[in-house]
Amino acid sequence: MSTVTQSLPCQGLNCNKDASRLECPKCKELGIQNSVFCDQACFKKSWSSHKNVHKAASSKLAALAAALSDPAGPPGTHNPFPTHRFTGALRPVYPLSPRRQIREGVAKPDWADDGVWATAKTWWGVSVAAMRSPRLTLLSSVLVVNGIPREEQKLARGLASIDIHTPEQIETMRRISRVGREVLDLAASHIKPGVTTDEIDKVVHDATVAAGAYPSPLNYHKFPKSVCTSINEVICHGIPDKRPLEEGDIINLDDLNATYPVGQISADSARLIRTTRASLDAAIALCKPGTPFRDIGGAIEPICTKEGFSVVRTYTGHGVGKQFHQDPTILHFNNARSKGVMKPGMIFTIEPMVNGSPSFHVDHWPDDWTAVTRDGARSAQFEETILITDDGCEVLTAAGDWVEVGHAKKPKAAATGCA
Repeated sequence: MSTVTQSLPCQGLNCNKDASRLECPKCKELGIQNSVFCDQACFKKSWSSHKNVHKAASSKLAALAAALSDPAGPPGTHNPFPTHRFTGALRPVYPLSPRRQIREGVAKPDWADDGVWATAKTWWGVSVAAMRSPRLTLLSSVLVVNGIPREEQKLARGLASIDIHTPEQIETMRRISRVGREVLDLAASHIKPGVTTDEIDKVVHDATVAAGAYPSPLNYHKFPKSVCTSINEVICHGIPDKRPLEEGDIINLDDLNATYPVGQISADSARLIRTTRASLDAAIALCKPGTPFRDIGGAIEPICTKEGFSVVRTYTGHGVGKQFHQDPTILHFNNARSKGVMKPGMIFTIEPMVNGSPSFHVDHWPDDWTAVTRDGARSAQFEETILITDDGCEVLTAAGDWVEVGHAKKPKAAATGCA
């Protein structure tokens, strides 16, 4: 115990005496002022509760030290999770920009607003007027709380619930898919060193709304942005922030998604991107009526493991249609228990996430969204939306330079001109 010269109230447990000159040495070391006691006996009696003061102060100092030694980004920004044990070099760069607004006249899905009754003409969460299919318009009035897609949660689960879409619904999905592809291509054209992911989010948001559509990720289970931007070791669901892209990064843009290089990238990163795309195309080539869904993972995983990579098992592909996510569930790894076969009129996504190491394990940041590789390895992902036709499949979201393969054909719909 060291000494002080000022008389202060004793900090002992339930003690009403004036303090002597006895000061807690640990508090002095931590810079905690006025931690004084009346005598040694009182100090010892109070130790079990008093030491919590040290723990709290130590945590604050650790957070400050981490923030100072690991700067998040440009002046005025910060890492909101300075004590989190990150698996790689990437850090979040906050504050996030304010939530972007949806202009009047754009139909909203049931997760778009919080805690209010919302009535909107909606069909699959996209403005029907913009898609020029007014006969498909549905009028719904739903209670929306905390970004929860309540209509999606009401869906029955199982093979019997997989939608077989009508010709009218398929045509609408073609148009919606073209909007998604054109917005993705526009966003990708802005990828370069120095551009922030928040700037890319603005491009996606503005282009989507200009097309009369709602950016599906926005407020979905409270996701704060209009696109997911997943950099380097981030597998998926990265939140756009103020971090500038750096030469050598790789970045995935989702939803619809693809992975892109930022400037010149390493040979290993290029191989990871190339392998992930090849595994998706191999799975697409199998898609036709009668193909078991389990064959998708059976095509994807061997291609990736041959390169020393691994396929993430935590996240899957899914059906798409009246809701953002619906049956079937598409596994991207070998799994004989995956049931069901493809039938004409089914529409679903295939979107393998591939880690650049043998570990498929996933960790998460404290933002409740960002999924990262547990070992810090880089990860890549590509996605397409597939329509099963009578004699094969149609890749509704295919890029203009996509090469037809196997039973898969390019989409029939014309471009929408949203970009």
